[in-house]
Amino acid sequence: MSLSGVISTEVGVHSTAEKWFNLFSKQLHHVQKVAERIHGAKLHQGDEWHTNDSVKHWTYTIDGRVVTCQESIKSVDEKNKRMVFKLFGEDIDKEFKVFNLIFEAIEKNDGSAAIKWSVEYERVNEDVHPPYGYMEFCNKCVKDIDAYLFKEE
Repeated sequence: MSLSGVISTEVGVHSTAEKWFNLFSKQLHHVQKVAERIHGAKLHQGDEWHTNDSVKHWTYTIDGRVVTCQESIKSVDEKNKRMVFKLFGEDIDKEFKVFNLIFEAIEKNDGSAAIKWSVEYERVNEDVHPPYGYMEFCNKCVKDIDAYLFKEE
């Protein structure tokens, strides 16, 4: 069995892809206030939340357990409304050598939008399960955030 892989989930949303991308690329610190399973986030290193050299510290619930990790932005593609976040440290490093969380805000041809989350991972060994809990976590966060964005319209 391979130790690395990619898993994805896509969820239709009410708010526009532009609003979603703006939230993640320019107002990431607000996510902790609207997503039920995110308990806290703080700037760990750097002066700005949205630069590649900044590091944030996150606390959230996955599979019923509280998890902590650090996160940095690997890349931002404004044209395609795509961001890649590198998660590392603390609980992540216990199970994964590589953990990239990919966010995409997709504008559909019919005017609707969807959010796609993907996880690129490499497990430390075969005893560690693929991070399927993160897909459920992302789906729940999308519902919470979409309700907030829709209310703000």
